[in-house]
Amino acid sequence: MNGNGDLRELYQEVILDHGKRPRNFRQLPDANRHAEGYNPLCGDRETVYLKVEGDVVSDASFQGAGCAISTASASMMTERLKGKSRAEIEALFAKFHDLITGEKSAAPGGPDLGKLEVFSGVREFPVRIKCATLPWHTMKAALAGDGETISTEDGAEASPREEPKVC
Repeated sequence: MNGNGDLRELYQEVILDHGKRPRNFRQLPDANRHAEGYNPLCGDRETVYLKVEGDVVSDASFQGAGCAISTASASMMTERLKGKSRAEIEALFAKFHDLITGEKSAAPGGPDLGKLEVFSGVREFPVRIKCATLPWHTMKAALAGDGETISTEDGAEASPREEPKVC
């Protein structure tokens, strides 16, 4: 099997594993930051909870409902955030965003994405990019302390009564 086939197989394996058995899928009672995110195109809804002590995220979790890509992205993201400073998280966000979108906004080098590299396959499905990045944008809003609901669509209402769409 060639390198692309191996990566595609790993991508599917990791996404399915984290999608079916998400890590850190729980409310975080002692969170001091949280934000809600909504993707009206797919119906993904997630709340990201962070416990920030000083400049470091000591714990992270999420709850919600979404497609396998969104859930897996949130699961893997919350694993990576623990013990990281705001600066490290910003660098990780930029590098992950560049991986998903194919853009180059992050400084060369930066943090190693590790298992998050499997999301590089999302670039092949542009409609799924918002699924993969929703948890990350929600986390940034939580880290900023906004507490607002963010949407992947500018100007879109994030109504909790709207039925989720199937991706």
